[in-house]
Parts: sequence; C-alpha cells; structure tokens
Amino acid sequence: MTQKHPSNKLTALSVRKLNKTGWHADGNGLYLVIESSGAKRWMQRLVVQGRRRDIGLGSANIVSLDDARETALRFRRIARSGGDPIAERRKAIGSTLTFKEATLKVHTLNTPTWNNEKHANQWLSSMENHALTYIGHLPISNITPSDMMTVLSKIWVDKPDTAKKIRQRLRAVIKWARAQGHFTGDDPVEIAEAALPKVKNKANHFKSAPFANIPAIFRQVEQSSLFPSTKLAVQFLIVTACRTTEVREATWKEIDLEQKLWCIPAERMKTGSPHNVPLSIKALDILKKAEELQTDNDLIFPSPVNNAALSSNALLHALQKRLKIDATIHGMRSSFKDWTSETTNYSNEVSEMALAHIVSNKVEGAYRRGDLLEKRRSLMQDWSNFVSSSEEKTVQLLRKTTS
Repeated sequence: MTQKHPSNKLTALSVRKLNKTGWHADGNGLYLVIESSGAKRWMQRLVVQGRRRDIGLGSANIVSLDDARETALRFRRIARSGGDPIAERRKAIGSTLTFKEATLKVHTLNTPTWNNEKHANQWLSSMENHALTYIGHLPISNITPSDMMTVLSKIWVDKPDTAKKIRQRLRAVIKWARAQGHFTGDDPVEIAEAALPKVKNKANHFKSAPFANIPAIFRQVEQSSLFPSTKLAVQFLIVTACRTTEVREATWKEIDLEQKLWCIPAERMKTGSPHNVPLSIKALDILKKAEELQTDNDLIFPSPVNNAALSSNALLHALQKRLKIDATIHGMRSSFKDWTSETTNYSNEVSEMALAHIVSNKVEGAYRRGDLLEKRRSLMQDWSNFVSSSEEKTVQLLRKTTS
C-alpha cells in the first residue's frame, strides 16, 4: 500500500551532495531548499488553522536532517491538533524579535568580516536612517512586502545608489531571520522590488555629484578664476548645504557673529519658517573673505556686474560651463544628505532640519527649544571638515552686524 505522505526520501549524503536549485521534498511537509547562491535551508510547508504556512527550520549547515525531521514532526502534530507551531516557537523563545533587533544581530555577526570599522558604522547608520526609522519596531516575523515598499519607495527614484545598498542590507536581515526561524514565507524585499518602478538614467535638473567628489569640487572652485564673489558664493553654498536663492540673497544683517549663526527670515525660506544655519569655521572664513571685497553693499555675495543679487543661473553657469562639473548647485544638497546617511551617525531628523525640510511637529518643537541646534552645529562642522579636507583656524569678521 502506497503511503499518502511518503517520508524520509532524503539522506544525509543526498543533503550534502544535492546542488540543484529548488525545493527537494523529504516528506511530511519537510523540504530542503537550495538557493541560487548554493545556500541550503530547511522549510516545512503546513496548513495551520486553515492557512498554508511555510515555516523556516534553519540552515542545513547548522540543523541536521534528523533534527529537521524531529522538529517537522512536532510542528505537524501541533498543526493537526489545531495549534500554531510558529506561535508555540515564539512562546518558547520568550519574546518577539523586532526588525531592529534582527538588524543589530546581523550587524554584530558581520562586523568582524568587514574591512574596517568605518564600513561597519556606515552599514548601521544607513539602516537606522532609511529603514529602522520606519519599520524597526515591527516584529520581524510579521514583515510584509508593504513594509519594504515603505522603506524603499522613499529613496528608490531620487537616491538609486542608496536604495541599492539598503535593498541589499534588508535582504541580509531577512535571510538571517529566515535561517534562524524568525521569518517564513517569500522574500518581501524581492516582492517589493518587483512592484517598484524601473529607474531610468535620465537627465536630472538637480543632478548631484557623489559625495566622495565634493572635496575635489570644493578645491577646484577655490583654485578657479571665477569672479571672487561668485567663487565664495559657491563655496558658502556647499559648506552650508543651503538653497541657491538663500545664498544669493543673503545679507550681512542676517549674520550673528556672536552666536555663529546665519539667521534666515521666514519670508526668504521655501518652507515659510525662519531657519538658523550654524556657521562652521570654514563658513566663517568664507564670510571674512567676502567682507574684504565689500564696501557698502548689504548683500554678502553681490553680482560683479551690477552689485545686485547674483542671477539665478550665475552659480549654475559657473559650475557647469566654466568649471565643467557634471552636477547642479542644488544637487550639492543631495550630496550632503547622502554623505550624512552613508558615513555618519547623525539621525535623519538632524540632517532633514539642516536642509530646512519640513519635519514633524514634534521635531519642529524640539528644534525651536534648541534641542537640535548643537547637534546640527556639530554636523555642519563635520561636513565642513570633510569638504575642505583640512583643519581650519577660527576667524573673525571685521564687519559688525546689526540685528
């Protein structure tokens, strides 16, 4: 008589020798799954409370065939009695692992294999900024393609290079969780990616330069033959990460030397709210040089043609036509954001506030109380140090500003 559910079709030898990608049945719902990468893991396919479930039983390199069979038999009995083997396993573990906790475990596991501490820090900070902020609190067993869409859709089109790195890191966390039995089912990252639009290489009005190129661009501007006020305006824009209009129309009365702040009034801000920009040592040095060019003009960077504000195309023309740099002025802000996300531990809220982007009321309230100002001051000094690639000496402006 033929068994309805044949079992023990695999052997320890066949488990070692099998290399064909796919699901290889052992019986009673137990499968050896071989990935295209060659990785092998155990999966059990069961009907649990009327719903088909795929349950991960661990890596075949760690869990033996006999152990996988024993666990599969136990789970089958629980399911047949109307129970939920996944819930039973979570109860046995004692707690529900969150996506953040899983990410930290993957980070700890891989840190010794990475080339240097800097890469390890970048890996974790990018996950904190782009993923954990949104889904870190969720149980990893409940992560869905929709959750992955939430993360990836925010950066998929505007920051494709960053999105690619985050996608790889999300997959690493899911693979670890699946191997450890914390996650079952299909890869939610792969499903989410299939639903996202194809990103074409098209001209971008705000094309940015890779942040690693910014120090070289900054030096090229500094050593160029551009008009002095234009040159200083471009440099000031880079070190402050402000918008073009904010820099072109900046006035001396907006500069607070005592507090080392550039206080931009609400009427000049895109958001309609006043914005205080912490001035780094390099920014102060640029202002000192700009002051030495001035007579009685209240504009910090007046046009060399008519002493009015620089035109909207003047800085872009200087960068792309005169210096042949393949990036836009506004794109420098994107370079700053990428540098912050990829190489520092500053929170997303701090970098968003530095860019004067609209943030939540809670963060806005903290900013108004001054809670984020010192963090932003530190961030802008670190960015300035990176951009100028040298230690700068504190400078003092000769001009006395008025409130």
